[in-house]
Amino acid sequence: MSPPCRYNAVVQGREQAIRAFYGALYRAWGPQDWWPARTRFEVVAGAFLTQNTSWNNVERALQALRAAGALSVAGIRRTPKARLERLLRPAGYFRQKAARLKNFVRHLDRAHGGSLARLLAQPTAKLRQELLELNGIGPETADSILLYAGGHASFVVDAYTRRVLERHEIIGTKAGYEEIRELCERAFEGEPEAMAGKVRHSGRRRPGTQGSLRSPKFEVRTAGPKARVFNEYHALLVEAGKRHCRKSEARCTGCPLERFLGKRCIQ
Repeated sequence: MSPPCRYNAVVQGREQAIRAFYGALYRAWGPQDWWPARTRFEVVAGAFLTQNTSWNNVERALQALRAAGALSVAGIRRTPKARLERLLRPAGYFRQKAARLKNFVRHLDRAHGGSLARLLAQPTAKLRQELLELNGIGPETADSILLYAGGHASFVVDAYTRRVLERHEIIGTKAGYEEIRELCERAFEGEPEAMAGKVRHSGRRRPGTQGSLRSPKFEVRTAGPKARVFNEYHALLVEAGKRHCRKSEARCTGCPLERFLGKRCIQ
């Protein structure tokens, strides 16, 4: 197990550390163009499919749905469950995921006249609670839909986020999802406009590993500066987790966050 990392005296306090980490990652790697999708519904489908599998497997399932004309609310609605399961097989847990997508569309039909736009136009807190009440939607999936499909300023916490912040001792090993989410959101209170305007990347952008699906990306027009910062920060933390802060070991050398480490973590 990798030793914990300590951010140095350059950073004072957890919120300041989180802001400083974002600046360092963004300057090094620039915008990540995440979530790769053509429509809002494709984001929603991807949020369900990425549970317990890799993004490469999700891409295969999304491509199968697209080829079958099923990558839409209407497409999921009219596709028989057995056929939908076959299309989702590459993403694993295909029966469970097919049932959850069907259930999501039924909820849209029943509560919002089949309109995803109407669902996503609700106030953030109300929409988040509604999503969390649906079968198969936990906090990470709900926040992914809120942020990437709806443009709501709701920070997504995943295993990479937890790992990076835990190893830098920004959070404890027993920190819960909501504690981490609220900490990250609090770090940017009153800051997103300044962060979005001041942070510039170095121009030495490294090829992202986030998604090889380079489809024409839709724009979430309702997204404000805070949502845009949360979007980039989540994607950058995933990149850091994949390249440097790996589950099996911390490869600190060359990481944009290396300068924040104390001597304990230099290996």
